[in-house]
Amino acid sequence: MSDFEIIDFLKQHLQSIQDNDTKTYSETTSPDLTLYEWWVTPHRIDGLPFHEFMMQSNAGRGTFFGVEEGKGKSSRLDLSNLHIQRYGDTAIASYTLLVSTAGAEGVKVAAHNESRVMVKLDGKWKVVHVHKSPAYPAPRTQDK
Repeated sequence: MSDFEIIDFLKQHLQSIQDNDTKTYSETTSPDLTLYEWWVTPHRIDGLPFHEFMMQSNAGRGTFFGVEEGKGKSSRLDLSNLHIQRYGDTAIASYTLLVSTAGAEGVKVAAHNESRVMVKLDGKWKVVHVHKSPAYPAPRTQDK
């Protein structure tokens, strides 16, 4: 199995979040998912209900992941510095997620670092863990 299969799977999974597609999200995510999402809470989040609620709410408001007001806007996802590590039926993808949004005011890009752990279960890849961190300079590296 090539890294291309994992990359295609990962892109499908991420696009399901962007599209508020809870069906595909559930098909590509393990029910016992664990996540750390720095921009939401400093604590671990467990299971699918958190994202399902977020995606359903976003769909109802006409918005999508990373954008407060989505009406009249288009977006794209890019994976910068994507690195895949394979260990049998386990894969780790680490990258900087770039969410570009175009609106009347121009294009804005939001970025954060992510690691997603995927495991092949019953012949299908599933995301089992996600860890996100901010993509800005660490406080100790900034000039005072």
